[in-house]
Amino acid sequence: QIRLMESGGGSVQSGGSLTLSCAASGFAYNDYCMGWFRQTPGKWREGVAFVNADGTSTYADSVKGRFTISRDNDNRTMSLRLNNVKPEDTAMYYCAAGWRGGDWYRPTEYDYWGQGTQVTVSS
Repeated sequence: QIRLMESGGGSVQSGGSLTLSCAASGFAYNDYCMGWFRQTPGKWREGVAFVNADGTSTYADSVKGRFTISRDNDNRTMSLRLNNVKPEDTAMYYCAAGWRGGDWYRPTEYDYWGQGTQVTVSS
């Protein structure tokens, strides 16, 4: 059974840092590209960061220079380091796998999702 489980969310003040993690199981993790998405009520789920199977990464402009995505293939985990967070970073954050090869930032391009972890940034 394919499973993705996020952790590490919480409340943080503006300018602070937080690290999110995603634990994967049930599929050939090392061969999969992975992504982080976020969503706030009433808005579309948006792509935040993407990491290829070889570890190269891509970011949304809104987080470039502040967030860092990484993966640990030995432990089947993926992380998202959030630095210098802003109130607009407040959202439910999701990890995704099973990228179909299209635009990485489109949620419809992924087959598997975790349940999400909430990040709340206060000003």
